[in-house]
Amino acid sequence: MRRPRLRIRQWMMIGMLIVLLLPRLLFELSDLLDRYVFESSVYERQQAGLTEAIRIVSETNTALWEKPDWQASLQNIVTRAGLGIILRDGAGREMLHSVPAGTEGAAARQINVVEQGELRGEAFFFVPKRGSEIATLCAIVTAIGAILFIGWKMGRVVVKPLEAMSAAARRIADGDLDFRLPESTVFEVATVRSALHALGGSLRESLTRQSELEEERRFFISAIAHDLRSPLFTLRGFLTRLEKGMIGNQEKSARYLSICSKKAEQLERLISDLFSYTKLESIEQTLRPEPVEPDRLFAELAEEFRPFAREKSIELIYKGGEYKEDVTFIGDSHLLRRAVGNLLDNAVRHTPTGGKIALSWRKEKDRLVFTIADSGTGIVEQDLTHIFEPFYRGDKSRNPANGGVGLGLTIARRIVRAHKGELTVQNRSESGGAIFTGWVPLC
Repeated sequence: MRRPRLRIRQWMMIGMLIVLLLPRLLFELSDLLDRYVFESSVYERQQAGLTEAIRIVSETNTALWEKPDWQASLQNIVTRAGLGIILRDGAGREMLHSVPAGTEGAAARQINVVEQGELRGEAFFFVPKRGSEIATLCAIVTAIGAILFIGWKMGRVVVKPLEAMSAAARRIADGDLDFRLPESTVFEVATVRSALHALGGSLRESLTRQSELEEERRFFISAIAHDLRSPLFTLRGFLTRLEKGMIGNQEKSARYLSICSKKAEQLERLISDLFSYTKLESIEQTLRPEPVEPDRLFAELAEEFRPFAREKSIELIYKGGEYKEDVTFIGDSHLLRRAVGNLLDNAVRHTPTGGKIALSWRKEKDRLVFTIADSGTGIVEQDLTHIFEPFYRGDKSRNPANGGVGLGLTIARRIVRAHKGELTVQNRSESGGAIFTGWVPLC
């Protein structure tokens, strides 16, 4: 359960109230206990002496107030009770004054004696001031304890977390992101703690991503160097022979020129794939949505790749959607041509001579589904989950005879996903080969 968090100002107000009110409260409680529990006999003796002295003064004729024996007897009673007394006659003249030091300044009780309608005398009774050492000691100890407790609490929820945050900031500056800050019930401190943890997590993710990107960049460069070196080496060799006139007949020269042309096309395909791949991170921002007619799009692509298929004696079959109404959806026709074209190019390159490729599409509820199936050798089972990864090819020797750097399928899937769709692949169990299935939403 998450503990409630107070702001620093609220903590300060609570601390001030504890320091100011708690000692006073303990003082009053201690004073009451001291008066009515620990010193109850003294209090009872004072009350009994006061009652007896008042009775004697009230019942005695004022004429006797001047007698020394009577005054001595009265003074003895109030002295035993720890009280003070002042007697005055009707004219205000003091007849007896016995007030011990430490007695309260104001009289606790006052008696006026009236005889025959005239004021004959006055009696003032004084109670000693009470000083409770226990109550004072309790108040001092409580005040010191409250200050120490508040200091400990503030150190725990404010000072210690701030010191940890300061140390964490220095560790972050040194590149050490492995830290854990103590919790705090102070709102501001807890907010800064959460922000630092979020910052550390973001920096860790950023460093991890940077490391992954650096690893991908190194692999990217090595893949480019490998795939560009082979066609360039072939081109240079054949062109050198042609340049030096080392070819004996026209037929061989034509064959060498044909090979050079194919290698140049291969280089163009590699460069085109690499250029497209560099733009994939921002592909969603570069989409140009427009109404697309799927039947027209796929039919044109089939016609475009049919000549390349015929060169390998491959039959390219197109089956459009048989719908009476026109089917359209919103998408970027240029990018979709690129995606489906990559799939068709991949199918042509991996389908053996005399094979078949089938391109078709259909409407399923609120989405358009297209498939490209070939009669090749299919994809090795362990390669199916990696086939769309950048630079991945099932051919571990990376023999470039069949095509590019391994980005065509990656580009195709990212374009389809940019259209809020998906592209998958599986092997055809009944006739061999692979079948790529993609879909995009119609609305």
